[in-house]
Amino acid sequence: MAANIQDVAREAKVSVSTVSRSFTRPDLVSAATREKVLHIADELNFSISRSAAALKSGRAMRIALLMSDHIRLWFNASVIEGLNQVFHPQGYDLSIFQISSIEERREFFEMLPIRRNADAVIVSSFDVDAQEIAQLATTRVPIIGINCVNPQECGFTAAVNIDDEQGSQLTARHLIALGHRDIVYIRTERAVSLHFSVQQRYESFVASCQEAGIEPSIIIAPEGPNRISTIITELLSRPTMPTAIACQEDGIAIPLIFQLERSGYSMPSDISVLGYDDSFYAHDVGLTTVRQDPIDMATIAARQTLALISGEKLERPFEMVPAQLVVRSTTTRLTK
Repeated sequence: MAANIQDVAREAKVSVSTVSRSFTRPDLVSAATREKVLHIADELNFSISRSAAALKSGRAMRIALLMSDHIRLWFNASVIEGLNQVFHPQGYDLSIFQISSIEERREFFEMLPIRRNADAVIVSSFDVDAQEIAQLATTRVPIIGINCVNPQECGFTAAVNIDDEQGSQLTARHLIALGHRDIVYIRTERAVSLHFSVQQRYESFVASCQEAGIEPSIIIAPEGPNRISTIITELLSRPTMPTAIACQEDGIAIPLIFQLERSGYSMPSDISVLGYDDSFYAHDVGLTTVRQDPIDMATIAARQTLALISGEKLERPFEMVPAQLVVRSTTTRLTK
């Protein structure tokens, strides 16, 4: 016969309510007591009913996460890891919604107030409009942004962002200080406009170059498995190769370096290449890049979320994380 909550309470020598709180309201139980209760519950193969816990607390015990692009990408996977590190011990599930168009995003927000199936919404790397925020207001569901454009102006409850404007200024000024004038910037562009945060990187980089009297060339990286080959073709079709290439993200910069090397170019003696993210393998290939830590940003956002769900007022609801330029071996001073 399966163990019940009374069995766990008896073995742990605590009250039934303490067992219940250990699962549903861990903040009300000491760490030592909760650890003992969960250990005994595990030995007895007991798990509390999620529906019962949700009914008692009035919460869904679920956080909705809206993401664009593939979950397997470095940034998205890191955000999920950071959120789970905070939410899982508190008994919250994470429901992931991949949003690929404005229509899908609008449908999500239209249905959320009816279903009331999430205690908060976290939006990663794109924003929502004022009408969608207003739809959330009727359910008092907080909306938290991670690397979203103008979150405060758009009506987010809280957000954590890397300073993309500062990051792109650092990359542009780094290349300019090394003497580069023939600069290419490689960015992505999708058919639908979800106002991805990388737009701010692009605009800031171009503005910094223009302030120095430089007009960088822009290459749009297409979607799909052949995008790096397409970029190489466009680069080789130019009258001359640029002396420096700045990429919107490491996911473009790293494979581009390998393709350029296969085409006979050496980095950085022939071309300086610069990325953005400091993601997987950036250190291994010696990529000069801007460092951001999506796991850290996600943990901050998760703590903001739990505080807002509990009705707390945040002292600093909008966090801005400084960017950091990491100079490695793929950029050098122009000697030509």
